[in-house]
Amino acid sequence: MRQQIIIIFGALVFVAGCSMNPRYTQPQAPVPEAWPQGEAYKITQAGPETLAASELSWQTFFTDPKMQQIIQTALTNNRDLRIAALNVERARALYGVQRAELFPAVSAVGAGAKQRRSADLIGTGEPRTVEQYSVDLGVAAWEVDFFGRIRSLKDQALEEYLATDEARRGAQIALVSEIGRVYLALAADLENLKLARSTLSSQEAAYNLIKRQYDVGVASELDLRQAQIPVDAARGDVARYTQTTAQDQNALDLLAGSKVPAELLPTDLAGVNPLQEIFAGLPSEALLNRPDIMAAEHRLKGAYALIGAARASFFPRISLTTAIGTASDELSGLFGSGSGTWSFAPQVAVPVFDARTWAAYRVSQAQQQILLAQYEKTIQTAFREVADSLAVQGTVDQQVAAQMSLTKAVSDAYRLSRQRYEKGIDSYLGVLDAQRSLYAAQQGLISLRLAKFANQVRLYAVLGGGSK
Repeated sequence: MRQQIIIIFGALVFVAGCSMNPRYTQPQAPVPEAWPQGEAYKITQAGPETLAASELSWQTFFTDPKMQQIIQTALTNNRDLRIAALNVERARALYGVQRAELFPAVSAVGAGAKQRRSADLIGTGEPRTVEQYSVDLGVAAWEVDFFGRIRSLKDQALEEYLATDEARRGAQIALVSEIGRVYLALAADLENLKLARSTLSSQEAAYNLIKRQYDVGVASELDLRQAQIPVDAARGDVARYTQTTAQDQNALDLLAGSKVPAELLPTDLAGVNPLQEIFAGLPSEALLNRPDIMAAEHRLKGAYALIGAARASFFPRISLTTAIGTASDELSGLFGSGSGTWSFAPQVAVPVFDARTWAAYRVSQAQQQILLAQYEKTIQTAFREVADSLAVQGTVDQQVAAQMSLTKAVSDAYRLSRQRYEKGIDSYLGVLDAQRSLYAAQQGLISLRLAKFANQVRLYAVLGGGSK
């Protein structure tokens, strides 16, 4: 009998594992194979020092040593990244729980009972006090996965785990790029603060000069009031950029997970090392390696597995309960001769009618279609993000060059306006207009230089780099 049990048990295990999952085929990417072409796009060509974003580690892309130290600190201390890593651990543990359903849970059970019965309920010569002791080793209600229902659920848990791991990788890329962006923004705001203070100093000097002229009757009150306007405007800008730089430092501290030492902070935008050039001239299929797209694909694969589990629910469920042990009416006789026991109780549950099964199957199909649409939308969004960054990359150098030329022209105009005012040819209104234009042009140049740096960081992130 024991041999028969072993044979039946082995046969069930052997045939278990059939899968009813639909065959997965990677969907066609709903985007063009090539990046957009046109006047706005200038794809960086691969040179000896130019790498694709997927080949770049963040240490290679961010060449500034100070920024590298801050990023390394953040990778250790940032709480969002820590939560993402813990989510991966949780998903892996849940996958382990689901995978364990494939194997029987073997339990050892020891039991003892002593009972005194009523004399009215026992026969002549039977003892009123009865004892029973037993020790069993067995499996309780183990579902033999004949049609692959549990295996499909295990596959879905695995895909969820892999998707969570990709989400962690995406969180790391987002963290690294955000630190780069905030660091560059802080550098630009510090440069704007220096410009505002320099402008305030020069305008106060001009105001004091006109004030002295006004006191002796050489300058009019209109000239005096016009000279006061840029002084007050610059004073307001100094306060505004002082506030902004403090907020940038607070954001950097939060991202780093601890206080960033003052020696690691930038002084201005010009003092930041240039970023590594990125080669984006690859087919758009390179986007499929982005963490968010890979996570969406893993969830789509998990939806296929859920369809398999729903299909398997239409078929019988085979479960097995078996035990082997010993029993005796005396504790000392548990392991004596003739006390051995065994039990073998297979069970087959055949679904006849359950409307919930059909509803669950329709839910799994709808879920698969939803996740397919989300996967395609993620690819389209990624394509748009890269295309936008490439458009900036193709035009920002021209904007910077034009702004530099404009700044030089306005600076010359300001110098000439001051000379004409000092010689009494023009009023101070011309000097005021030229000074405003120069200040705005200098601020615009800082903003464009920041936009160029920030777009490099964004392009690096949207191409899926920075995971190493």
